[in-house]
Amino acid sequence: MELQVIEKSDHDLFVQNLINNYQVEGVKRKNGSFIYGPIKSPEDLCLDFDCTKTSPTKMYFLPPEETLLRFTTAPSFEATQVIESNPFIIFGVHPYDIKAINQMDQIFADGLPDPHYLKRREAALIIGVDPTKVTPRSFWADMEADAVSKGFDLLFTDIGIRFVVEIGTEKGRDLLSQYGTARPATKDEARERLNIRSQVVHLCRQRGLTFPKREIPNLLERSTETLLWEEKASKCLNCGTCNLVCPTCYCFDIRDDMELDFVHGERIRRWDGCLLQDFAKVATGENFRETRAARYRHRFHRKGLYLFRVLDDVACVGCGRCASACLADIADPVDVFNRLKEGEQ
Repeated sequence: MELQVIEKSDHDLFVQNLINNYQVEGVKRKNGSFIYGPIKSPEDLCLDFDCTKTSPTKMYFLPPEETLLRFTTAPSFEATQVIESNPFIIFGVHPYDIKAINQMDQIFADGLPDPHYLKRREAALIIGVDPTKVTPRSFWADMEADAVSKGFDLLFTDIGIRFVVEIGTEKGRDLLSQYGTARPATKDEARERLNIRSQVVHLCRQRGLTFPKREIPNLLERSTETLLWEEKASKCLNCGTCNLVCPTCYCFDIRDDMELDFVHGERIRRWDGCLLQDFAKVATGENFRETRAARYRHRFHRKGLYLFRVLDDVACVGCGRCASACLADIADPVDVFNRLKEGEQ
């Protein structure tokens, strides 16, 4: 692990140099919240945020709608694949969101690789930043998402009047050497980085799981028939907001849209979500998860059981976005998992 230091007095120049040479996306303040968007000046960029409304996964790698191919039906059928992959930088990604991106990298690379996701991912340079604040619903420390060893090009840690910067890739090293002014970190600065990280992790552990996260898959298998699913789902609004804000929800629908000439058309991929009423409905009219309880339970089984078999990890990074966004206040994984555990005692 290589650590460099960049003074805060030099940070704005580094950001400006990146803006001059790249499309830079990053975290911005908006109406008391934090969102990702284009960074046009160093003043736009916010690095002392708690959690963004949406995740970088959904903003930049799994867009709400995308054209997969364009086709014509006459005089003969022809189709052209559409892949957009312009180089860009995402500045200000917390470790839990980097972990979510790492999981999606595995999902979309395994089996039949998805070129649309992978091309966008390849085009992106990720500059991470360690959290300095924790939202009331965050529990990323319990999900082992407080630190990552891969998935970033640079990773900033605020230690006061300077940033300690971890070099993650050669591309990151080139960015820092070409556009920034940095020096090797001292042992004291490296220790201070660890100290700052441990303080924020301690704050995040003020709420969380009452048991190790590796127990979640077996807990879910044992709790299939618990009444908790009905209790929680009775308040569900079927809105799918928890799916939309989650950095590891990636379900989609694909449709062919024809123009009025019935010759030209596009194949389009759009977000979908397992909490939506018709998600499991098939062409013959059957709905394999017709009840709210079945859909609600499926979401937790998907995160904590089915994808665990693929990733060897729970597909939840503890960002707390689902809990914060849920109007019915039933989406909090901490509450669900802890209640399931309590029901066994």
